[in-house]
Amino acid sequence: MKIMRAVCIALLCCLAVPATFTYAQSSTQATPADTYNHLMSLQESEVVGAAEAMPADKYNFAPTQGEFKGVRTFGQQVKHLAEANYEFFEGWNVPGAVKDDDIEKLTSKDDIVKALKDSYVYAHKAIDTITAANAFEVMGTGERKSTRAMLAAFCIAHSMDHYGQMVVYLRMNGIVPPASRKSGT
Repeated sequence: MKIMRAVCIALLCCLAVPATFTYAQSSTQATPADTYNHLMSLQESEVVGAAEAMPADKYNFAPTQGEFKGVRTFGQQVKHLAEANYEFFEGWNVPGAVKDDDIEKLTSKDDIVKALKDSYVYAHKAIDTITAANAFEVMGTGERKSTRAMLAAFCIAHSMDHYGQMVVYLRMNGIVPPASRKSGT
């Protein structure tokens, strides 16, 4: 929880300081949507790469040795991320939301990976609606009361958390995650 809180604070700091990104050959002032979409794309690449790297016959894998009682299978991790990507942006009036029940029913790797990819498309559409004017506007009620900036940051942090778990599952099955292959580790 402390790590997620630190990640969320770091992401929020990105909005507090004028950020610039170099896109291709030009440099422009980044918007809140640019900032969050950039971070989401980085995380999406790692998560989707991990989901695609696990063989279909290992989607039901869950560790059994050690303190892993009751943990999600690899496929359940991926489905959970897909569901969460929709839930974080619930109420943002972004078309294309999918119900958790529809994702929970999925059993094949191909269908689960497609649902994951579709959920990131949806998340990016929601993030596209974040502006400097509405980023810190409070929305929701009760325990779901938050700002757009916080919800986007938490969604990204949530993906990071589950990506770490997916990496453990991959490595327990002798698979080096694609993101690690790129860096040579």
